[in-house]
Amino acid sequence: MIYLDYQATTPLAPEAREAMLPWLGGPGSEGFGNPHSAHRMGRQAAAAVEVAREEVAALLPPGGRVIFTSGATEALNTALCGTTGNVLAFAAEHAAVLDCARPVEAQGRGFAVLPVLAGGEADRDAQARALGPDTGLVAAMLVNNEIGTINPLAEIAAIARAAGARVLCDAVQGFGRIEIPDCADLIAVSAHKLHGPKGIGALWLRDGVALAPLLHGGGQEQGLRSGTLSPALCAGFGAAARLAKARMAEDAAHVTALWARARELFAAWELNGSATNRYNGNLNIRRAGLDVARLMSDVRQVAFSAGSACASGSGRPSHVLRAIGLGEREAKSSIRLGFGRYTTRAEIEEAAALIDAAAERQG
Repeated sequence: MIYLDYQATTPLAPEAREAMLPWLGGPGSEGFGNPHSAHRMGRQAAAAVEVAREEVAALLPPGGRVIFTSGATEALNTALCGTTGNVLAFAAEHAAVLDCARPVEAQGRGFAVLPVLAGGEADRDAQARALGPDTGLVAAMLVNNEIGTINPLAEIAAIARAAGARVLCDAVQGFGRIEIPDCADLIAVSAHKLHGPKGIGALWLRDGVALAPLLHGGGQEQGLRSGTLSPALCAGFGAAARLAKARMAEDAAHVTALWARARELFAAWELNGSATNRYNGNLNIRRAGLDVARLMSDVRQVAFSAGSACASGSGRPSHVLRAIGLGEREAKSSIRLGFGRYTTRAEIEEAAALIDAAAERQG
């Protein structure tokens, strides 16, 4: 199968898999120690966790700390529910942000959703108008998971800070792929979007930022996140982050070349999202009258998406495509192709031929 769904998840890097093996704890191994135990096995596991923490932190701005979580969803929930003041978020944010409206409002705080521009970028004028003395946090993603648009995070942060608000950045789709700008106060990332294992992510907090914990128990992660860490997952995350840092320029050049070829092959399709302010490993396109469910059934040799994996099968049109002004029919005639480090030019060409042929058969 040709895999073109890199926004949903990425193939595990061999280097990440190798880094995990010593900590999976098979028979005769000492790698199964609890990293929060005081004995030798525990200290060895704890040391592996701290190495991984440094490797993840190396892809993030200086002057902050990394808290390991079960994934970016937990990181975003912790940031949104653990802060104070009202929240502003943009309409193209991930559901892990937008669906926090109810728990935030249950705390007696406000949660407002702001519009985005036609390319998917945050509407900064709307942000400036909405900010008030009670605003505590502005949530803005770096790279949109459905259309690949890159937000002007520095501008968003400057507007927020002028009003005394902090900035939460969902950097999941940009982490390890592009440089993370040093302008947010909290940053959520995930391992499996940069060729690491599923089940682990992190929340970066700028020095001086304090949050109330979402999970309660032993307070293992610097008092903010309770629960026993998996040294294997941490080690895999760290190895994937280290590899992404070393390969960032090489991976970016490869993705740009694939993007150029894909744009040639799908020249007859309409692009969703900005053509310029974007991460090029995400190609979201539409074709009038296309039945996407039928297309996906007809092209089973290719793994691609009709939108966010988190909303797959819901039957609802993408909230991101609706936010950029597409109608329901346009949104439902759109597909997302995601590619990256391990995708080949030949795979892009074969996939395009199969998808185009199936679309043509629909008339």
